[in-house]
Amino acid sequence: MLGGESGADVYVLPTVLGFDSRDRAERFLGALQAVVDRHDILRTGFAWEGLREPVQVVLRKAAIPVEELQLHPQSDTDAVQQLLDLCSPSMDIRQAPLLRATLAAEPGSDRWLLALQAHHLIRDHTTLEVLLGEVRALLGGEAEALPAPVPFREFVAQARLGVSRAEHERFFGELLGGVSEPTAPFGLLDVHGDGSDVAEAAAPLDAGLAARLREQARRLGVSPATLFHLVWARVAAVTSGRDDVVFGSVLFGRMQAGAGADRTPGLFINTLPVRVPTGRVAVGEAVRGMQKQLADLLVHEHASLGLAQQAADLAAETPLFTSLLNYRHSAGTPGDEPSIDLDGAELLSARERTNYPVTVSIDDTGDGFGLTVQTAAPIDAESVCGLLGAAAEGIVAALEDESEDLLLDRVPVLGEAEQDQLVQEWSGASRPVAEASLTELFAAQAAGTPDATAVTFGGTEWS
Repeated sequence: MLGGESGADVYVLPTVLGFDSRDRAERFLGALQAVVDRHDILRTGFAWEGLREPVQVVLRKAAIPVEELQLHPQSDTDAVQQLLDLCSPSMDIRQAPLLRATLAAEPGSDRWLLALQAHHLIRDHTTLEVLLGEVRALLGGEAEALPAPVPFREFVAQARLGVSRAEHERFFGELLGGVSEPTAPFGLLDVHGDGSDVAEAAAPLDAGLAARLREQARRLGVSPATLFHLVWARVAAVTSGRDDVVFGSVLFGRMQAGAGADRTPGLFINTLPVRVPTGRVAVGEAVRGMQKQLADLLVHEHASLGLAQQAADLAAETPLFTSLLNYRHSAGTPGDEPSIDLDGAELLSARERTNYPVTVSIDDTGDGFGLTVQTAAPIDAESVCGLLGAAAEGIVAALEDESEDLLLDRVPVLGEAEQDQLVQEWSGASRPVAEASLTELFAAQAAGTPDATAVTFGGTEWS
């Protein structure tokens, strides 16, 4: 439905693996099929036509479709990108499994490339780790050590039967009442993008600032995620021209999903709106308000985003928000590619995009923080990383000085270099200004050129 004219589906997630032989690639596919056989969500398609509501349909057997292609040895495009370009950008989500493989020999080498495409409807980031972990166990002859699969339907039942629709409607009605305009950073309003014009930038948060931020979170008894939600709220406010901002927050979904949720494939995450008033609210008060809102949101973490959006006073087809914040706990160093940890195999490419024109991901490694920003053209993703860093510095400094009564909308979002560029470089040469008020200067100009055109509207001109 999002594909539009191009037919591309931003949620068909591609991963490219490299193998030192075709035999290794085929053994990997055999193990992956065994993983699909184990888990019901990996054998799931979706049906909605003629039904009261969409349903998941689980097949007893679902073979991964595998296609072999040939790459052009003389192409100017590298082999990995060639393979990705040849893969279909969409899937028929009615047909299980929502997983397919495309295999090709790399020209000029003995390596074989395998493009795996999975639809986001059946996997989140944790799912990829679970799949690779089970493939490793199967290839290593440790099939007996794998735990019994947890049926995904148990999670579905828990999500659907937990909190009533009426409770969801009441919560989001109170949260979003009075919101009549979208929050659109940089004026980007298109939430039907396919990710093709999206640029990505990644940078670690300064190590010293990361330690200070974590210390302030500990002092206040809140999570670092709470502070980063305020950081993005401040940036979203200045880039959208609003002091009452709404943006999407990605909820992990596995924390309260019961035993085995950490090793169950499937889509557990959900995106729901948060609302932050950034004008006339002190930093300390904003921290406490954000902490409470995130705690309340967890109670409603499986509510439909459509239901939440209906609570706002927006015209039909108008997005409630166009930016996303994804705070996630990650192992390793920010920006590092994950390791596939299989003999003769390596991870060559993994890409995730969203339909939102601005997506901000914060990777909490337990020590530092990595910032990853994806922005639609023409917005510069690297500049947004800079805004995040400056806003984080400003909020942490306000908390350190115990000036918690500093208004959030006074927290700077430009670093020194950006401020100098704006004031010194982009403002042009300074000019002398007369010792007079603005109204006096206006009056003098009007008196000096009384017949000059001041206002034009349609065919009418006023002096």
